[in-house]
Amino acid sequence: MTVNAIISSLSSWLQFLKKSRKATKTVALIVAHPDDETLWAGGTILNHPSWKWFVVCLCRGSDEERAPRFQNALKILKSEGLMGDLNDGPEQKPLDENEIERVILGLLPPWHFDLLITHSPIGEYTRHIRHEETGRAVIRLWHSAKLSASELWTFAYEDGNKEYYPRSIENAPVHEKLSKMTWLRKYRIITRTYGFEKNSFEAKTTPLSESFRQFKSSLDAYNWLTQFENLKV
Repeated sequence: MTVNAIISSLSSWLQFLKKSRKATKTVALIVAHPDDETLWAGGTILNHPSWKWFVVCLCRGSDEERAPRFQNALKILKSEGLMGDLNDGPEQKPLDENEIERVILGLLPPWHFDLLITHSPIGEYTRHIRHEETGRAVIRLWHSAKLSASELWTFAYEDGNKEYYPRSIENAPVHEKLSKMTWLRKYRIITRTYGFEKNSFEAKTTPLSESFRQFKSSLDAYNWLTQFENLKV
């Protein structure tokens, strides 16, 4: 990590620490890409301004377009955050698990959070391997006590195996239908801040409701993860 990166990390961590002193809940949101925080959890962030959010984005830190847009999105969401620069090329080759975990631990402030939120290890649609890798890494880190948190939520969406745009799973443990105003604020971040066209996948996907699977125990989350990993054997 360069000197500038260290200074940037310390600055973001200190800003988050100042805000968290008056917070009702501290939340770490760990995503693969800039825009994931808004697509899958933007309404939840907007609806809980008293929660203090730290958003870690693992890819695109050197992207001259998407990186500054991520920072602008965080300002609108009143959140702190940092970006990594994991390989996100079009070939989408699997990344080394240890590398993903190292980047997460290097970006996230090293203290206890009330809540972790991340991708599902089976993703939100068919299919993006970086989403799946991120979800798996966070669960492993929580289970091994390298991340400290009281509970974990994973995004709960599905696309009917590409039959339709991703939808929130209504019977997930945490489900909230967004008000029109909240959804519009979220949609504007996607289309105006991130600059996606109205006919883009991201704009057409922008969910009207948000859902999460909920785990109070890291062992329960890990056992859930191993179900999917066993299916691949």
